[in-house]
Amino acid sequence: MIILHVFLHSKPDLIDALKEVNIKNANSSIKEQGVLRFDVLQQDDDSSRFLLVEVYKDEKAIVQHKETDHYAQWVKNAEPMLAEPRTKIIYKNVSKMIKTAN
Repeated sequence: MIILHVFLHSKPDLIDALKEVNIKNANSSIKEQGVLRFDVLQQDDDSSRFLLVEVYKDEKAIVQHKETDHYAQWVKNAEPMLAEPRTKIIYKNVSKMIKTAN
């Protein structure tokens, strides 16, 4: 399992538009075979900052994701909306705990 954290900083007048293209991309991405999770988070104290949390089955799934039409469309639409280049951090899962009921 590979987890990407992608950091995005929107131009002030394009916050809602960036949120919309992020959600559209996430909705398409989660349908991919190797995508296990795809969250779009907006920073509470600075609404111009977003975090994409992308969880992939393996490296092959990341490559396949970047070959999709919806990813290409996201890059085309999102990149001009950014106040600065996007950055990412890659994580590998070492422990997983899920609370299923109280």
